[in-house]
Amino acid sequence: MEPLSIGYGRPHQDGAVLDLFTTWAHRTPDAPALIDGERTYSYAELDRLADRTAEALRGKVGPGDLLGVCLGHSVSLVAVTLAAAKLGAVHLPLGPRPGERRLRAVAEQLRPACLVGEPALLPPGGERLPLDLPTGGVVAALTPGEQVPVPVGTQYAVLTSGSTGTPKAVAVTEPALGALLQWYRELAGLGPGARHSLLIGVAFDPHVMELWAGLTSGAALVVAPEAVRWDSGALTDWWHEAGITATILPTPLAEPVLGRPWPAGLALRHLTIGGDRLRRAPGPDVTASVHNAYGPAEATVTTTVHTMAAGGDHGAGAPPIGLPIPGAVVLVTDEDGRPVPRGTAGELRIGGRVLAAGYLDPELTARRFVAAPEGVDGTDRVYRTGDRVVMRTDGVLEFHGRLDDQVKVSGVRIEPAEVEAAFERDPAVRRAVVAAEQAPTGGVRLLAFVQLADGVTDGPADGVANGVTGGLADGVTDRTAAGDTAARLLDAVRPWLPEQAVPSAVRLVERYPLDANGKVDRQALLAGVPPEPAAEDGDTPVERTVLKLCRELIGRADLGPTDNFLASGGNSLAAARLLEALDSEYGIRLRAPLVLRQPDLRAVARLVEERLAAPAATA
Repeated sequence: MEPLSIGYGRPHQDGAVLDLFTTWAHRTPDAPALIDGERTYSYAELDRLADRTAEALRGKVGPGDLLGVCLGHSVSLVAVTLAAAKLGAVHLPLGPRPGERRLRAVAEQLRPACLVGEPALLPPGGERLPLDLPTGGVVAALTPGEQVPVPVGTQYAVLTSGSTGTPKAVAVTEPALGALLQWYRELAGLGPGARHSLLIGVAFDPHVMELWAGLTSGAALVVAPEAVRWDSGALTDWWHEAGITATILPTPLAEPVLGRPWPAGLALRHLTIGGDRLRRAPGPDVTASVHNAYGPAEATVTTTVHTMAAGGDHGAGAPPIGLPIPGAVVLVTDEDGRPVPRGTAGELRIGGRVLAAGYLDPELTARRFVAAPEGVDGTDRVYRTGDRVVMRTDGVLEFHGRLDDQVKVSGVRIEPAEVEAAFERDPAVRRAVVAAEQAPTGGVRLLAFVQLADGVTDGPADGVANGVTGGLADGVTDRTAAGDTAARLLDAVRPWLPEQAVPSAVRLVERYPLDANGKVDRQALLAGVPPEPAAEDGDTPVERTVLKLCRELIGRADLGPTDNFLASGGNSLAAARLLEALDSEYGIRLRAPLVLRQPDLRAVARLVEERLAAPAATA
């Protein structure tokens, strides 16, 4: 009889967080702790800067208080993160551009004691306290009133997409983070002399792991320049120039790196990848150990890992997500929560030391963090991931997709309900339904089907623009929205959502098709989408190639030479892939900011033509 799908990581080691940074600040005060462009900050300097920031906030922010941080990768971000730990506050990383309305919703729902960022970004009202930080112009906005209760011992909180239409805040304790860091420092060989990138998006929870792993190991964190997030060639050039020895990459950025020849002479020894299903394995020329990591925020960043030997055989399909890290308990269950035999697909549930304390919503915590089934040791509760996996006979896990409506777009977990709620905030919208479909390139794109409120008109029925079109499944009235309606609906939701969650197309409907259970039939909605009209071809071979690539990457066959890349549904991932494709096709390397400044796709093609005519020129 096949054994049950239950796996245990080896015994974990407890690890401190702030205390380890302080130990290195005293043991190696002059060692580099952070390299931010041309400026290097020693451990002692960074410690003093964090102390100064903490002192400015003392008495206003205290133990257990939420401290939201709206900063990008910089010494100020690191100093504020350290200051939060010194105050015993709960660090809530929101990123430099969380969106005005999204930030306001966080302020209203979680009521953090303090938000730190640029003054123009922060919600109005409350006391403003200037902070003496190297980047300048940073203030702490202090919020009066009682905040949402936070579990005792929480080190940080992070937002994930919420099925209720608002983000869910996950609370992670210091012991869980400390155990994770202890494992990761060992995996990545971190210590004095090592250099770890500071690159992951600030609001994405692996950022917490990379930041603290560097600061607690005596290694140096190196702030990645903006260009490397768009261009895999620029990324590997920067690895070489900066002497990076360990890095973490989101899957969409890692795949192009693994798809091109591995640069010689890199100091990089460990590359950890996560965030989405990995579809590439390292070739025989790769000199770094490549780790395919998996883990939801609710299980403290990483739960399982599969280390891939360069040029090795990793089986058919995507590489597996591997075995549990120390302290983790993983099990694959049926619908009733009982472990299934190995080789049988089911829902992945996670327990053990890696578990977060829960959400800052007790009811949601009770639904998703449930009692462990009988026969499972080392944990009394497990988190229901909603992921469909198979545990092989050797205990290695393979990822087979989602069990629910949640989807991943460009590596970011998206709840369609959150996108729908963003549309429904608009008084002109009665209801919105968001569905995901496979784009021509194999990725996922979101389509929004919007029902306007009574009395609201959609403008002249003679325009099709910006992805808003008409024509639906049987029983749904055909309507065509003008470009102005399209632009307004999309612009209204952008401040509420991460870039990847903004739909690439909006369609207006009179009513929705229903399935046998009386629920909106999303598949019927998608099936009723007519083929996009043929678009104008380019005037030159390069124009035609640029149009072909952009149509595939954005998933729109109607793109023409006069369409703008971003306004037509392009995002940062599509731009990165466009740059890769142009490099592969023509052997030229363009920079994303220059490409994205072009008014239309014809101008992008002109850039390519100019580079081909003058290969010595630089973009």
